[in-house]
Amino acid sequence: MRVGSFSAQGEIPGIANGRVNTLAPAAKPMPLPVAKAEPAYRWQAGAEQGLSVDDYLSRQRVMGLLIVKDGVVQVERYQYERTAQHRFTSMSMAKSITSLAVGMALAEGKIASLDDKTVKYVPSLKGTLIGGTSIRHLLRMASGARFTEEYDGRDDSARFNGVMIREGLEKALATVGNREAPAGTKFSYASVNTHALGAVLKGATGMTLSQYLEPRLWQAIGAETSALWRTDRTGLGMAGGHVNATLRDYARLGIVLANDGKRPDQPDQPPLVPLRYLLDATDWHRVPPAFRPGKATPYHGYGYQFWLFPGERRRFRAIGRLRADDLRGPAGEAGDGAGERERDAEVGAHVAREGGGCVLAGGGGALRGLVAHGLRRAPLSRFARDGIVTGAPLVRRQA
Repeated sequence: MRVGSFSAQGEIPGIANGRVNTLAPAAKPMPLPVAKAEPAYRWQAGAEQGLSVDDYLSRQRVMGLLIVKDGVVQVERYQYERTAQHRFTSMSMAKSITSLAVGMALAEGKIASLDDKTVKYVPSLKGTLIGGTSIRHLLRMASGARFTEEYDGRDDSARFNGVMIREGLEKALATVGNREAPAGTKFSYASVNTHALGAVLKGATGMTLSQYLEPRLWQAIGAETSALWRTDRTGLGMAGGHVNATLRDYARLGIVLANDGKRPDQPDQPPLVPLRYLLDATDWHRVPPAFRPGKATPYHGYGYQFWLFPGERRRFRAIGRLRADDLRGPAGEAGDGAGERERDAEVGAHVAREGGGCVLAGGGGALRGLVAHGLRRAPLSRFARDGIVTGAPLVRRQA
């Protein structure tokens, strides 16, 4: 069931009583050449040394794995009868994509200022906590709302989703009313912040997220396959998740982000996202102290819908689920569980290079085992400095 739902979520009818919008691919995709031979990548798990890609695939219930280095596909594998044509759902990687849309709308003047209140673009939220929150504070998960996401059927997320299914996202956003901190003072992960950004974008641009991002992002990165993005019953895009795309196209997005918003095959073209915004979104040196690594969480910092790694090199990631054990640093520091506790997702990408890097990671660190046991602690980190890994974990490793 998970194989089918995680690789065909965009085609399943009736989710959230909504519909699915399509982002058409580029007329000319970004090239992804393939290496002549697969490198002998090695990783370790605890005391076990020299584990191979085959070992990873056999130990992790992974539907797909794609590794790109220097613009060349080094490894592309699929399991469980999945192929390169299957789309895998992003879970909360979509939050970072929504942030890119905010940066574009700001540059185009459709959003006047990140310090504008949400209500300016979503009048139906007048008098509500979310309506009185600035776009900047939504981007930083700092609305101050008390909102739990335990995914146990009894949390605030369950109640919010119930209203969303019956009446739509805007009505659900109006129900968020409990405050735990002044806006802008504390990182507190809550998907309602991103859903509010989706409503802001629709009000500012007059378009759905899919309509707005199709030419500006999806076609601009050179996607070779259409992406699907689910909406609520009113047609408002579900900005906190529900993008569905192939591993190759997630990798293309990661390449562009790691290249400061520019396609490497089009070096003379301007960045797809203004560099200043992208740096503000992904560089911990540019965020207030409360949102820096070690402060927002014991390891990660938080920018504009991107998780930020510590260290002097700019490294960041979008992720489709974050649990307490995903917040560990290289030495395995314990996290505090402040991140997202979604059900197991299935798509991810790791992108990094000397001087900076990006991670796209759906499903608890994207490559659940590879991130925890490889990129952070094993020789595999040698290629992570300038490689891209996309993968489609099916379920979390039980060992």
